[in-house]
Amino acid sequence: MQQTLERKKIENIDFNIDLAQSFGIYKNSNEYSLLDYASSVNISCGFHAGDPMAIRDALLKAKEKNVVVGAHIGFHDIQGFGYRQMELSEDEIEALVVYQVGALMSFAKTYKLEIEHVRPHGAMYQQAAEDFGFACSIAKAIKKCSQWLVYYGAAGEVTSHVGEYVNLPIAQEVHLEKNYNIDGTIDFSRKDNENIFASINRLKNLLATSQIDNIAGGKTYVEADTIHFSNKVANAQALIKQSKDLITPVPVNYKNAYSSGWVE
Repeated sequence: MQQTLERKKIENIDFNIDLAQSFGIYKNSNEYSLLDYASSVNISCGFHAGDPMAIRDALLKAKEKNVVVGAHIGFHDIQGFGYRQMELSEDEIEALVVYQVGALMSFAKTYKLEIEHVRPHGAMYQQAAEDFGFACSIAKAIKKCSQWLVYYGAAGEVTSHVGEYVNLPIAQEVHLEKNYNIDGTIDFSRKDNENIFASINRLKNLLATSQIDNIAGGKTYVEADTIHFSNKVANAQALIKQSKDLITPVPVNYKNAYSSGWVE
């Protein structure tokens, strides 16, 4: 059943991108092309990608551009770049998350930077979007690192309920290229729509109404705190640049402070 909730204009939203998506000789030469248009960055922690020099360079670039820094965590699967599902116990998930987040937090402190959020990658992101128990295990591990870290997850009931259950700040994330089901969840089985015209129209509608077009041809209400821009999308730089022409992105914590009345 299609939702018919009241339209709500979005006044502030975050644009996030991934950095340090390299390892050794395998370099990602396009990721920094998006940095001038983002308000937060997710830096790989060495599991699915990211070696010490790539992480260092990403931290220094983030500091130079004065953008918010977050940890981009994934399964330990460099050959598969973190896109292969893994069945792990809760203890294994906790160790995997704490190891990655803790490493980046320590690395960042050497440059007088603080980590503000954590975003899963690839297969971990999809599993967290669909499996409440798995997402809770990630969130609990994040909270052990710091209760102030924001958990970035796919918009929908799973992420919303995880935040309430674990008592951890969350940011619900949308994608301009993904296909959405009627209930507002991502249909991961469908190929991304990389038409910039369609993506910009989707963003315009999202900002004006907090709704996103779904695979049934209708509109679905979503909570949207941040938009993820992937450099794997065709013409990614043009997409994020045109998006910034529509709204100036702000970090999630600024958005929350604005909503609470602390800033004007």
